[in-house]
Amino acid sequence: MLLSILLTTAMVVSTSNAQTLTGQYDCIKGAGNYDLCQNLWGKSSGVGSQSSTLISASGDNISWSTNWTWANNENSVKSYANVESTTAKGVKLSDIKTAPTTWVWDHTTQSDGIRADVAYDIWTGVQSVGAPASANSSYEFMIWLAKLGGIQPVGSRIASNVQVAGYNWEIWRGPNTNWQVISFFTTDLIKNFQVDLTDFFDYLIANQSVSSSQYLQSIQAGTEPFTGSANLVTSQYSVSITT
Repeated sequence: MLLSILLTTAMVVSTSNAQTLTGQYDCIKGAGNYDLCQNLWGKSSGVGSQSSTLISASGDNISWSTNWTWANNENSVKSYANVESTTAKGVKLSDIKTAPTTWVWDHTTQSDGIRADVAYDIWTGVQSVGAPASANSSYEFMIWLAKLGGIQPVGSRIASNVQVAGYNWEIWRGPNTNWQVISFFTTDLIKNFQVDLTDFFDYLIANQSVSSSQYLQSIQAGTEPFTGSANLVTSQYSVSITT
């Protein structure tokens, strides 16, 4: 879970045509229509290292990788390295006609006993603008594409066998600070995900008492490592909204 966001001037290291981030809160701003950020907010709960590399970016399309190794406190998230759309935001849920997204990813290396997720983090609030995990946040919607190890979402399971966007999900819900977390949880590995996010918004409005007047404030996509080591490579990612 993203508990804090601190943006600092990125320390960018050139590696061929790529750019690599190594600092705790380093970001590459304006990589196409995205910001790529390390966000090692839980670093102090473990021992290890992490880097994130921008591979390519153009408009709504981006590819990147995150390489990490973490140990200790196996139930604590160490980071949420992610890309955040700079354009898919600031619109009421009721005004979004389509929100197509594609995410193709793989762990090119992976240790035994890895504990991590690969997930979207989508934030809404009563104001059109608001930083994720802030006083302006009302809801955090997570869509888990991977659950590795004995980890689970915030809160408790409130529904099972829920069909949304052609996939079967458990729904988990619980509080975190001043916002509610609602997670679409699967034990499958969904490595090629192509959906319209409005299917998820429609479910939340119809079944979870989420107001359609909530503003979409942020769409993020990334990985939350707990322990182990892996190299997550996203070869294709895009998200956009139309109104």
